[in-house]
Amino acid sequence: MDLTPETVRYVLSVLVVSLRVSGAAVAIATGISLVTAVTVAFTDFPGKRAVTTVINTGMGFPSVVVGLVVLLALSNSGPLGSLDLLFTQRAMVISQVILATPVITSVALSAIEGVDDTLQDAAFAAGGTRRDVQLVTISEARYGIVTAILAGFGRAISEVGSVLIVGGNIVLSDGTSLTRTLTTAITVEARQGNFEAGIALGGVLLVLALGVNALGSYVGRLDR
Repeated sequence: MDLTPETVRYVLSVLVVSLRVSGAAVAIATGISLVTAVTVAFTDFPGKRAVTTVINTGMGFPSVVVGLVVLLALSNSGPLGSLDLLFTQRAMVISQVILATPVITSVALSAIEGVDDTLQDAAFAAGGTRRDVQLVTISEARYGIVTAILAGFGRAISEVGSVLIVGGNIVLSDGTSLTRTLTTAITVEARQGNFEAGIALGGVLLVLALGVNALGSYVGRLDR
């Protein structure tokens, strides 16, 4: 397969947009998710089981529905229309945060709650405060938390529907991407019959997916 310089530049620009958007989304989602997971794990309150169920259900949010909701919120007639975010990378970040947060929260919560109770008992017996026990528990669950973040990144980088709706799949006049990601670019190139670009983009996405899965497997082995 002979890729032209223009195709290489195009593929690289799409890759940069994908990594920038997904990286920012996962960073924000991680902050929200860890606070939520720690709060739910270490706090007893009415409706805790219902909250956990909602978090787990959120892992299966249809991406196109999330994209539609964000589109309506950011449109000119929507509550956030004055921010002028529609068809920008920031709008794509918002949609990916919504999709990645339940994934990271659910996996991180399971990791924290899966820590053996004897570890907490030992920390209390050693004179540790409640905060000390929480920190020890979180430290013990660190590999599971890293796995949660990787799962969130995998959800974000492979997203198609919502980023297509709120980002607009825009390419600049010089052929570089403004809001086109790897997944949306593959869809467009395949439809247009540009198979060289499509295969190159697919190869890049496949390498990213394999890399994330390999890293997740390695972290999982460390936790054993």
